[in-house]
Amino acid sequence: MAFADMDVDTIWMDGEFVDWEDAQVHVLTHGLHYGTGVFEGVRCYDTERGPAIFRWEEHLDRLFDSAKPYDMEIDHDHEELTEATLELIRRQDLESCYIRPLAFYGYNSLGVSPGDCPTRTMIACWPWGAYLGEDAIENGVDVMVSSWRKHASSQIPTNAKATGPYLNSMLAGEEARGNGYVEAIVLNKEGNVAEGPGENIFLVKDGEIYTPGLAESILDGITRKTAITLAEERGYEVHDEATISRGELYTADELFFTGTAAEVTPIRSVDDNEIGNGSRGPVTEELQKAFFDLVERRTDDHDEWFTYVNEQ
Repeated sequence: MAFADMDVDTIWMDGEFVDWEDAQVHVLTHGLHYGTGVFEGVRCYDTERGPAIFRWEEHLDRLFDSAKPYDMEIDHDHEELTEATLELIRRQDLESCYIRPLAFYGYNSLGVSPGDCPTRTMIACWPWGAYLGEDAIENGVDVMVSSWRKHASSQIPTNAKATGPYLNSMLAGEEARGNGYVEAIVLNKEGNVAEGPGENIFLVKDGEIYTPGLAESILDGITRKTAITLAEERGYEVHDEATISRGELYTADELFFTGTAAEVTPIRSVDDNEIGNGSRGPVTEELQKAFFDLVERRTDDHDEWFTYVNEQ
């Protein structure tokens, strides 16, 4: 859905609420030319207690941690960003939405060094449904292993969620879609499985769960952490520092993606190789149910992970 088709009209920018159309920057903004920005993607869910942001504090912590390698000082603290986000959701009367905080080097000079460029900060939110398609949650997605490799942490910090490196993700995802697939899987420089362009990946084999470790050039996903916790609470053995070869993808019993946008999405084929029986597997289905029961607050578990919009 294009932004023009959405009923949203306000963005928070540098401490002020501005009209959606007025949230603009100069064409010589440093972040526009060099990708010097850090961001988050966060979901707010419609619950019986009203809109609730999922794991907001963890996302804010990661935003500030992402800024550190780039020597970026965000001029607004956790409390101000939280209050701005809650008010932004209230002003637009959103029951569920996707939230995008972004901090970036702004307009002043245009050398590669940001020099004295100010740090700009904005927050936007809008309705956003299933990221990989409306039927993906139930029926799964067909993916391909991309020819593009994930950059190594010795090249660009992989634990920082920065804007510029997402060119790598765009190339992999567009390659997959251009070849008729829904999404890609990227390998790291060693040729082992890293992640999806915007998702972490999990493999199920013989009743145990495996996911690439942080040393495999992955982002330390917050939904990834959630899935690990939910799986362990249900008695599964989770190997969260796994090294997974490309070949192991084809022989997996189940595969699934996790991510703020993708939530928990089954993978039904890789490179036209059917995974399991080609449909959502039982472990994936159990973890999906646990995840959606949690975020839609059909259970009282982990209430500490939620920031309720109308209870502040």
